[in-house]
Amino acid sequence: MKKSLTALAALTVTGLACAQSSVTLFGVIDAGVSYQSATSRNAITGITSKQSQWSLANSGYNSSRIGFRGTEDLGGGLAASFWLEAPITNDDGATGIANFNRRSTVSLSGGFGEVRLGRDYTATFWNDTVFDPFGTNGSGTNVISTVSASTGIGNSNYTRASNMVAYFLPPNLGGFYGQVQYSLNENVRSTDVTGTTSSSAGRYVGGRFGYANGPLDIALAAGQNVAVDTTTLTRKVQTVNLGASYDFGPVKLFGEISNVQNKFDTGLANTHDSYKGYLIGATVPVGPGLIRASYSTVRYNEGAAGIFGEDPRVNKLALGYVHNLSKRTALYATIARVSNRNDAAYTGSLTAASTTGYGTTGVGYTGLPKSSTGYDFGIRHAF
Repeated sequence: MKKSLTALAALTVTGLACAQSSVTLFGVIDAGVSYQSATSRNAITGITSKQSQWSLANSGYNSSRIGFRGTEDLGGGLAASFWLEAPITNDDGATGIANFNRRSTVSLSGGFGEVRLGRDYTATFWNDTVFDPFGTNGSGTNVISTVSASTGIGNSNYTRASNMVAYFLPPNLGGFYGQVQYSLNENVRSTDVTGTTSSSAGRYVGGRFGYANGPLDIALAAGQNVAVDTTTLTRKVQTVNLGASYDFGPVKLFGEISNVQNKFDTGLANTHDSYKGYLIGATVPVGPGLIRASYSTVRYNEGAAGIFGEDPRVNKLALGYVHNLSKRTALYATIARVSNRNDAAYTGSLTAASTTGYGTTGVGYTGLPKSSTGYDFGIRHAF
């Protein structure tokens, strides 16, 4: 009897495997030695302070991850697919497959396009990463994306959004592509004798439309996240960006312009902070390697994130090289330099650099970060 049950179970598993057209285990293991430093200066005392840190980090070139994806051919041009992708911290092994918060989707696709449900990249983040020569990874990540995702703005749905319903155009439109996304906030709406209370906090709405043909790729994206929605305050983060790349062969050029509005509605007045940025970059193939370079900047409006200098801005220059040992394995090196102007306070990963080392505290007395530097030297293996 036990042998019969074992055989039946084996046949059942085999049948399920056959019904699934393809299932793939994939991932990236990226590790490198990283050095980060940040220098601050007190405008009143003139005293400077520096923080620095050596670390064995991950995701300096590509984000470390492990995932499963599969597709089943349903016939008639229809296909069902799933994608489960988890972040991993291979430098210390502390984070494994504890969740799939990089991506967890199920979809139905055909001649009509694709309907995708679950957690995924937002439309507006795609432009930041696709048109960045460093792919928003490591010390070379452009400041457009790092400022947009900063705690000062509090845009929790900047990179990814959960509870999302998305539609993607089919791939046979002569180079045109696009997507629209709506992320449900999943908040409870209550009605009683005192009235109706509801909140839209957590809702994301966005879209991206572009054209890719031959060496040209260009896309426009827009999105809005409701960060706070209470009876006394509604705060919405609105992002619009336009990115493009053109591959000339000996060199591939990248560019992006972005505008982020952090809007506040207290019921009595409407105000907003704005963050306007741009990026120019290039990649140059050299034998089995690739030289990468970018310059990005973000200009804050006066008062944004508590900054009151005249024309505050942060600039970043990054240079890197990737040497491909094979299609799956590469060595990489990156150096990046950030400079702040007129009270801008970007510090990279050393966020404490703007508040330590001065003794005297208070508005106008704390030290402001003037510059920061990052180095990455590592290896990436994909499977």
